[in-house]
Amino acid sequence: MWTKKGLIYKPDGSMAFSQTHAQVPFGFPLDENRLRVYFSTRDKDIQSATSFVELDANDFNNILYVHDKPCITKGAVGMFDESGAMPSWFLRVGDEIWLYYTGWNRSETASYRLGIGLAVSRDNGLTFERMFDGPLLDRYIFDQVWVAQPCVIRERDDYWRMWYLSCTKIEVINGHPEPFYDVKYAESTDGIHWTRTGNVCVGYDEFTDAIGRPTVFKDGDLYKMYFSYRNATNYRTDVKRSYRIGYAESTDGINWTRKDELAGIARSEDGWDSLMMDYCHIFNHNGQWTMFYNGNGFGASGFGYAVMDQSV
Repeated sequence: MWTKKGLIYKPDGSMAFSQTHAQVPFGFPLDENRLRVYFSTRDKDIQSATSFVELDANDFNNILYVHDKPCITKGAVGMFDESGAMPSWFLRVGDEIWLYYTGWNRSETASYRLGIGLAVSRDNGLTFERMFDGPLLDRYIFDQVWVAQPCVIRERDDYWRMWYLSCTKIEVINGHPEPFYDVKYAESTDGIHWTRTGNVCVGYDEFTDAIGRPTVFKDGDLYKMYFSYRNATNYRTDVKRSYRIGYAESTDGINWTRKDELAGIARSEDGWDSLMMDYCHIFNHNGQWTMFYNGNGFGASGFGYAVMDQSV
């Protein structure tokens, strides 16, 4: 079970690049005293950039620093990320920090298309440069519409694993194009060139039409995945159909058994996370599993955290 600790941060609108949203939060420990939380934020044109806040590692409610500029912004005209760069996963690789991110570009018929890009930081995560102008992963034979929001684990120097969102179709519902997407799997020997098999890790069911960013971690011999999921109809306004947290387990990271009843966390009765819970990231902090997550409005209400009741 998880114990909620409350809301931590939402933008106050005072910075041009960060008018609203602290979406897809990612906890990144800097040292024993300071923890950085990266997130996606939006300007007045609803275009995404990556920034961060730094928290007291011993008291997450104590915000030590709010970064006043983006770490990475939208790409050049015509590129896969010309409408925004949304962070997903950060990894230390030698002296660098690699950022796997989602690039946004607008679509006339489907509202938007997404692809997965890679950026690198050589100044301890203050700024990121694109490793390539093009995406590492884009639409493919298994991923018909778009791909997004990867979770990446490097198990050995030459064995990288990725769980990512795969949009397989668009349906027009109540006059709006709604994406349907599941979680698929890929492997790599270098973190750059990825092999996809089409294997579905967490898929659709009678209720689930879309799954938010997966976060995978290994607990002993068991792989655990937390994610958010929703229905495709009226999920923006109907709490019964909107995002909530799900859970799955695997012994090999490829074949998963969904066990949402064991997620151990639910939306609140009222307040900032009462309509939605989504886009969680789970990491080990001082021997305790910690979850950062978004609430209402896909991150418009900011991000908060919860801790697992048992120690790692």
